[in-house]
Amino acid sequence: MPKHFIAARSFINGYMHILFLTQILPYPPDSGPKVKTWHVLKYLSNQGYRITLVSFVRSEEEPFVENLKEYCFQIHAIPLKRSRLLDIGYLLRSYFSGRPFLVERDDSAAMRSLIREVVASDPVDAIHADQLTMAQFALPYRNRNGKPVLIFDAHNAVWTIVERLNATLPMYYRIPLIFEAGRVKAYEARIVHEFSRTLAVAEPDARALREALKEQYPAIPVEEVPIRVIPIAVDMETAHLIQPLAGSFNILTMGTLYYPPNADGIRWFLLDVFPIVRRALPQATLTIVGKTPPADFLQAAKESNGSIVVTGYVPKLDPYYANASIAVIPVRAGGGMRVRILEAFARGMPVVTTTVGLEGIDAKPGSDVLVADSPNDFAQSIIQLLSDGELQARLSANGRRLAKEKYDWQVVLRQLEEMYQSLA
Repeated sequence: MPKHFIAARSFINGYMHILFLTQILPYPPDSGPKVKTWHVLKYLSNQGYRITLVSFVRSEEEPFVENLKEYCFQIHAIPLKRSRLLDIGYLLRSYFSGRPFLVERDDSAAMRSLIREVVASDPVDAIHADQLTMAQFALPYRNRNGKPVLIFDAHNAVWTIVERLNATLPMYYRIPLIFEAGRVKAYEARIVHEFSRTLAVAEPDARALREALKEQYPAIPVEEVPIRVIPIAVDMETAHLIQPLAGSFNILTMGTLYYPPNADGIRWFLLDVFPIVRRALPQATLTIVGKTPPADFLQAAKESNGSIVVTGYVPKLDPYYANASIAVIPVRAGGGMRVRILEAFARGMPVVTTTVGLEGIDAKPGSDVLVADSPNDFAQSIIQLLSDGELQARLSANGRRLAKEKYDWQVVLRQLEEMYQSLA
């Protein structure tokens, strides 16, 4: 694939030219970060903004670049390759540079060179850095006169994810992660300070970013720093109401399984919660859907006599929703919003999650969703829900109504349009 892939579309004269930087190609929208970015791109394009997309692209993503042509004036791609051996070098470099490992890992001379060429050939009004690691490529263009405007789209307050994940790991991992959490916190504070605007997806993340800012820049009145909360959205037009399989005791959980917080939560459920459910309801089964399942998940399925199925990546989730009675989203470490919960709500799937899992979503425990944090409480919530058809129906209806009223992309992203209009 060539380094530069150019796609042209019409745009409305007079609208801002946005250079949009992404760490992962936002198509197909089959994971939380991609769902969020896909809707943002689509919405801004539909409002007439001229978008030049610059993205890292993994080899398996190359066939999907064409799908973004409809919404982008130009698309530029930089191939991305990862290896554990290289990661060791990035980790060592982060200790000397003081920058987070994640930032060192994604730094790229090719990406910096490409962005210089794009900006020099076609001046931009705004640079929209999607996720923390892409912010480094916008920093050199910070200008005191405000052009281009720098937008930091923080999918999470990443330092809180590192800190929470650290609490779930063995002791020998914790000291390195304590230092990494500190580096991430300081770096996020710098980005919020240097950028014109910061977007957060939930109030807890906005508070965490302000906490980081206050530690690094105590003289700044942090409440005046422009951090705007715009939730992640779902597409209610394409999220059809699912009719669950009658009499099913199947439990569905899903997530990008190479992402440590997702794997940690599902592993906790698999080891500590699901056995309790099975003792009360031997007919209960579990389906785990997600890309790159860890070896211990596959082994658990192999030894389960059919009660656990691990599918790996699937292009469509709807058939798995249809074969399940409920969805569980077990989260112990994370930040931002769980798109998995919103997608389940949108399809009328009853959900059980944790307090951390529900952060940023305006759902009422007991009415829209069941929430529990200990293994026994989580298991009892599942047992109750699997045994109570009326409760399933109530959660299904309330969750879908919530998704439609508060989290449909065409409703939520009006706030993004308002922000860009204020900058213009």
